[in-house]
Parts: sequence; C-alpha cells; structure tokens
Amino acid sequence: MGNSGKMGQYKQIDDDGAETIYEYMQYGFRPENGPVEFDPDDIRKPIGDRRGLYVDGEEEPVAICRHYWFDVSVRGQTHPGAGLTSVITPPEHRRNGYVSDILAATLTEYEERDRHFSILRPFDYGFYRSFGWDTANEVRNYACPVETLAFAAETLGAAGEYRQLALDSFDTVAPVYESFSDNYSLTIERDAEWWRHRVCYSRENDPYVYAWFKDGEPRAYLVFRFTGDYHSRTMKVREFAYTDQEALNAVLAFCYNHDSQGDTVEFHAADDSVFRDLLTSPDDVECTLSTGPMVRVVDVESTLSALSYPAVEDEIVLSVSDDVADWNDGRFRLSVSDATGRCEPTVADPTARLDIAALSQLAVGHRSATALARAGRLDATGNAIETLDRLFPATPVYIRDRF
Repeated sequence: MGNSGKMGQYKQIDDDGAETIYEYMQYGFRPENGPVEFDPDDIRKPIGDRRGLYVDGEEEPVAICRHYWFDVSVRGQTHPGAGLTSVITPPEHRRNGYVSDILAATLTEYEERDRHFSILRPFDYGFYRSFGWDTANEVRNYACPVETLAFAAETLGAAGEYRQLALDSFDTVAPVYESFSDNYSLTIERDAEWWRHRVCYSRENDPYVYAWFKDGEPRAYLVFRFTGDYHSRTMKVREFAYTDQEALNAVLAFCYNHDSQGDTVEFHAADDSVFRDLLTSPDDVECTLSTGPMVRVVDVESTLSALSYPAVEDEIVLSVSDDVADWNDGRFRLSVSDATGRCEPTVADPTARLDIAALSQLAVGHRSATALARAGRLDATGNAIETLDRLFPATPVYIRDRF
C-alpha cells in the first residue's frame, strides 16, 4: 500500500501518530470543545486503518482518513467492501486540493485490495457525489409518545421473555441480525469486534442491550440509551432487529414498557412502511425522511462481473464516466447468462451512458434505470432502459452501521 507523486505520499499512520489523529479529529468534528489535551490512557483505540497524505516540507499529514475493511451483502451475495471515514484536512492546509488527492489515493488502494464497494457517511452529499459516491438509501426517523405503542403490548400478550445482554453479546443476537439483514441490500457482515466497537459504543455512555426470546431462541433485540432528565426523558433506540412481525411487536412493546421512565421514544428504520402499517393512530407519530449513507463502485469491470443477476439472457454496452478513478472511465460490455455476469472493456458503441455515481445506485438496487433516466442521470437509446431494469431490479437498501 502507498503511492507518491505530485499529490504527495499516501501512507499508513502508525500508533506514533495517534496524537496527531486525535488533534485533527477534535478540530474537524468537535471544535466546540476547544483545544483538548491528548491523554493516551483515555483514548479508546478504534478499529480500522489510518492513512495520511504527506507533502514535502511538512512533518505532519496535510490530510487524513480511516478505512474499515468488511464484507457487504448486495443482492443476496457477499462482496468485499470498505468503509471510509474521518476525512479531514486541518485549516492551514485547506483549499489546496488535498482532500481530492487523498480520495483518489483511497480509491487506488481499494482497487488494489479488490474491494467492490465503498461506503461512507458524508458531511456534504454534493461534495462526495462529485467524487463518485451517491446516496445508498433513505432513512425514516420516528418519534412518538411512549403510550402510542400500547397496541403492541396488547397484541403481544405474555409471549416470550426479555433479557438484558452484555455489550459483547454479538453471538447471541447474530442470528436475529442476519435474518433481518436478509431483507435488505448492502448490509454489513458483522463480527463481534464490529458489534462492540461500532454498535455498542457511545462517547457519552454505553447503551443498553436487550433481547426478546421465545421458545429459548432470540427473536428480536434493541440497542438503546436515554437522554434528558427526570422531568423529560427520551428513549433513543440506536438499533433494533427482528425475525418476524410478532418479534417486531415485542420490540415496540418493550419500548412501551418504559412509559414510567421516558416520555418519548425515537428510532430510525428503513424507508419502508413496515412500522407505520402496524399503527392504529399513525398521526400520533412524527416521521421524517433523511438521506442515509453513500456508496460507490470501486471497479466497474470486477464489480459488475461479480454481482448476482436474475435468470435472464441479456447484453448491454455501457459508457461510464469517472473523473477520479480512470480505470472506470470508458465503455464496458456486460453480458448476463445463467444469473452470472461478465463485464469487460469494449470499443463498441454504447446504448446507455451514466456516471459512476448513478451506476453505483443502480448496482446496489437503490434506484432503477427507469428512475435514473427520469432524473436525467441516465441517457439511453433503444431498449437499454428495459434491459437495465431487468438486470438491476430495484431492491430495498438499508445500511444501519455508523462509522
């Protein structure tokens, strides 16, 4: 790993650079705290790999970022992915194009590591779209008085039991997470380390974890904490998962059972109507739609060749534009047979043109070719849109992990 050239040298930051990373992170994401003294004994070492961009004449990096390596499930198949976070340039080095340089170097590393998808949570969607990432999914954010969920407790009755779990209890809840994740594309394949460091972690205080069991098997779980005080308290559910509708009722009933401890419950869910369909009084629930994470195809040829496809016989030539990763900027022939695809460069005339950001949404299932064309993101001739709709049917996408 690593490259150098006119952009400077992109390389790993080892533990000796922990103080620099801490100072950059504090200034970049929590400037309201003012200068905070670095205490190595009070810093929780994160998982993931740190990278820096170094230029001549500077001992410290002019830009930094962090990478997480994980697998993601896309269209029912596992793919190597990468999470990008903590992209920061200190103020004295801004407006010099260093973020552009470190993003270009990042994509080169992802391509060398054979990653198919990159995921990030942006500070600005327009900024990262200009580098080829685009929205992966929307999120519904719910807030309601706790008593609104009384119906779930009435429906559930006395079935099952709730148990508090330790924060390192991923093995117990993993079957529930995997069952729930099967409903969505682009979910992260978790392990115990990821669960403890990215799901069950908070800067303020660690969350509670509870699971609902029926017939001795875990069927649902919640990760949550409380904010506020005795006079006004909110139960904030960071994450929940369930195996079926009864288990969803168990989640909601558990929240209702906290009516003596909280006034309001807040949680987020995929952009679908599963929860609202259960409500007897949906007007009592405030629901807002927000934009979720962003996704990017790293390498068109390898990613489209590795995707799973419907059982159709089809072929199409795509013209893809990518201003950052030049290996994606060109024409590609995608041939599909027996649910398997083969993508390779070609000089043939394309029947569909789109940029890498739009292709990324199409590949994971967030937007169909028809929707992209209506939005002016896809230019097609002949029956290209119909072909792409067959090859890449829209599918629910939901990334819950934060990094």
